[in-house]
Amino acid sequence: MILSDKRILEEIDTGSIIIEPFDRECLGTNSYDVHLGKYLATYKNRVLDARLHNEIEHFEIPKDGFVLQPNTLYLGVTMEYTETHLHVPFLEGKSSTGRLGIDIHATAGKGDVGFCNTWTLEISVTQPVKIYAGMPIGQLIYFEVAGEIETFYNSKGDAKYNRKTTRPVESMMWKNTF
Repeated sequence: MILSDKRILEEIDTGSIIIEPFDRECLGTNSYDVHLGKYLATYKNRVLDARLHNEIEHFEIPKDGFVLQPNTLYLGVTMEYTETHLHVPFLEGKSSTGRLGIDIHATAGKGDVGFCNTWTLEISVTQPVKIYAGMPIGQLIYFEVAGEIETFYNSKGDAKYNRKTTRPVESMMWKNTF
C-alpha cells in the first residue's frame, strides 16, 4: 500500500520518515518531489569491471547548467537527505524528467527500511539535455511493510551505502564475493 500525502505528513510528525530539507510544496498526493543536488560524477575509465573498484570524478554543476550527453553514465545525488524507519521508499523519475529523455535510475529505485542518506542517481539521457542543480528530478513513494523487520539497513554491518554523503557514490559491487 502506498502512503498518501496525509499519511506521509503523519509519519514525518512521528519521525519514521525524515526529509531534509522538507518543503510542503513538494508533497504530492502520494509522493514527495526530490531535487538534483549540485554534484555529478562520472567514472574515470570508460570500461568498468564489476570485480574492481571503479573510481569516479566528482564535479559541481555550474550555475548556468550542464549538458548531459548520451552514452555516458552520470551519477547524481538528491539535495534531500532522507531517513525511512518503517516504510520502503521507492525513487521514481518525474514524468517531466522522463519527457526530456532523462532516466534517473538504471535499476536501483528501491531503498530499504532503515536507509538514511541522500540518493545516488544513475542518470542517462537519450539526447543532449541541459540540467541544473536544484531542478526537480524525481519523486519518493513510500510503501507499508508487512511483518516485522529483523535487520534495518542502517544497522547492517556490511551495508555498502551507509556513509552519509552529499556527493554521488560509485558502485560498490567490488565488495561482493563472486
